[in-house]
Amino acid sequence: MRRRTCWALAAALLSASAGCGLTSGSPMVDDVEPGTIGEGKPLEGADLTVTSKEFTEQLVLGAIMGIAFEAAGAEVLDRTGIQGSVGTRAAVENGDADATYEYTGTAWITYLGNSKPIPDPEQQWKAVKEADARKGLTWLEPARLNNTYALAMNQANYKKYRTRTLSEVTALSKSDPGAVTLCVEGEFANRADGLPGLEKAYGMSLPAANITQMDTGIIYTQTAKGACTYGEVYTTDGRIKSMNLVVMEDDKKFFPNYNAAPMVRTATLKKWPAIASVLDPVTKALTNDVAQTLNAKVDVDGEDPHQVALDWMKEKGFVTEG
Repeated sequence: MRRRTCWALAAALLSASAGCGLTSGSPMVDDVEPGTIGEGKPLEGADLTVTSKEFTEQLVLGAIMGIAFEAAGAEVLDRTGIQGSVGTRAAVENGDADATYEYTGTAWITYLGNSKPIPDPEQQWKAVKEADARKGLTWLEPARLNNTYALAMNQANYKKYRTRTLSEVTALSKSDPGAVTLCVEGEFANRADGLPGLEKAYGMSLPAANITQMDTGIIYTQTAKGACTYGEVYTTDGRIKSMNLVVMEDDKKFFPNYNAAPMVRTATLKKWPAIASVLDPVTKALTNDVAQTLNAKVDVDGEDPHQVALDWMKEKGFVTEG
């Protein structure tokens, strides 16, 4: 899974990368002024480095953060697009970057070494915030954007079976065993927080013949075609909206919460405390629906992630043309 790169090696890689500084990056040069954020340019004089992981949503979020800083008066160095979660985390911890949008579940499980997620999203964020405070990292307020696992189906199958929750999928698997077929990634099929744990939590038992393993991108197209009744998806993926898929509610709250929130180097925040007030309104506007729309502009329409972020920031009135 893209957010959980190198879980088994996370601790070792974090240690190994501690002495490795980032060498790439270029200045952000967006011609933006304060809109509803950054009034008075409270970050004027600040030199801030923004980072992110390499997948679409992270590239967009990294650009959003950098543009917000620019509007507030900061000079921003763009070091988005680091491969894997571990390198991004290490960059902020080591001072090679000042801030990133990170996911609460990734921090709790991957970086902090916990095996069980906390079901309540706010409590999950608070637990991560408290633990990371000892590591020189501050977590600002989280977004409603929650990029976690889900099962989804196409409109034809939804009209046929009318399931809306995973409990209803479980009931269908018992009343009509042949109806519930799955398209999933190999990792999801074998992870404790994937299909095995899902079946245990919901009391579902699917025969192996009903489960087909395939690459992530193929899952979406096969689910849209109806080749499988349900496909494993990420809740903020733009293809959900573009393919008009119906996402099943995780009514027993089995899947971990992966709410996005700014993770800022504490030393940077102490020097520039206005970072929090600049980012909070932006973070509050980030939802799964917003993420799906922005991600689709990149993954479906082929637009540039930074331009997508800039257009959204202007559309929301957070920033204005310079």
